[in-house]
Amino acid sequence: MKIRFWPTLVILIVVAVTVRLGFWQRDRAHQKEALNARIVAFENAPAQQVGVAPIPLKSIEFHRVQARGEFMPERVVYLDNRPYNDQPGFYVVMPLKLEGGGYVLVNRGWLPRNLADRTGIEPYETPKGVVDVTGIARANASQAFELGQGGSAAHKEIRQNLDVKAYAAETGLAFQPFVIQQTNDTGDKLVRDWPAPTLGVERNYGYMFQWWGMAAAAIGFGLYAARRAAKKGDDREESDDEAEHHA
Repeated sequence: MKIRFWPTLVILIVVAVTVRLGFWQRDRAHQKEALNARIVAFENAPAQQVGVAPIPLKSIEFHRVQARGEFMPERVVYLDNRPYNDQPGFYVVMPLKLEGGGYVLVNRGWLPRNLADRTGIEPYETPKGVVDVTGIARANASQAFELGQGGSAAHKEIRQNLDVKAYAAETGLAFQPFVIQQTNDTGDKLVRDWPAPTLGVERNYGYMFQWWGMAAAAIGFGLYAARRAAKKGDDREESDDEAEHHA
């Protein structure tokens, strides 16, 4: 059976690429599973104290943290398009001025939208004086799809997303490079039923099987094409033999 070079090469390349992509998705799934195990361990570990000394994001993200200071309601930011139980609302993000110096952003919780006024803010409480905040250190206060600048032109405190570095440059405040996702109750009427981090492990495994399925399909197609080509070659040889015999 003759093997045609170019079709065989194309099939081998397709198989090699799809198999490699399948292993890459498998490795991504394993990395996310390891991260999930770390998150669970961090959430059950003793809380780390947040003070004036900057803490690198990579060493604190997903850890339980504790901070003490005073909220700054004059610097509040409402993150728009944050639904909860299919109800529209905002995340209330507010700087906390730390005792001893420094600042950290706190995602205090979810607030329902005023359905009669899209930019209306429902009443909630902000503790006065020094308050203790416990929560989880996150890279941001949640990230939503943003088209253009997002937010509200009439109300600058309503935004789609909030970048810590950009907000520090805007306000001139020396923020820690992370946001505290508050978990303790301070009697402020805000909802703190935080969604678990979405790691998408199942999606990676799904892609893995898809890539490997494509590799198997390419092998199957190659074998089928080779068999068809061989059969045609045999039929052609038989026809040539019969022609020579009759001649």
